[in-house]
Amino acid sequence: MSSMAAPPAIRRIETDRDDVFALEIVGRLTPADYENSYGLLDAAYREHDKIDILLRAEGYDGFDWSPIFSQSTWKEEFKAFKHIRRYAMVGGPAWMSTLTRFFSPLSPIEVRYFAPEDETKAWEWLGAEPIEPKT
Repeated sequence: MSSMAAPPAIRRIETDRDDVFALEIVGRLTPADYENSYGLLDAAYREHDKIDILLRAEGYDGFDWSPIFSQSTWKEEFKAFKHIRRYAMVGGPAWMSTLTRFFSPLSPIEVRYFAPEDETKAWEWLGAEPIEPKT
């Protein structure tokens, strides 16, 4: 199956606050996933000057390095500094916790890592709750 036919690796999680933006990573991130997430975030920035983010990365399976060094990625990163208040990272590989602790003091964004079993604490820290989709 080509990456064009693969389902998106980033999925939106609805929340009870419209200024809390939650995403789940399921699978391997592709350049199309990065572009999709930038579009979702831009829409959130248009609605709210400041947002909080929760990223659930339990299903994370790596990423394509090529977008990391692109001009558009750096542009989006700098835009995030202006709009994101708090960023809760939940789960993922062990290096995500280390990376979060290392870069957190260097960022104007308040960033915290939470183990998968502490996801409820991440939601509490953001003052929000996920809204389960209706079946």
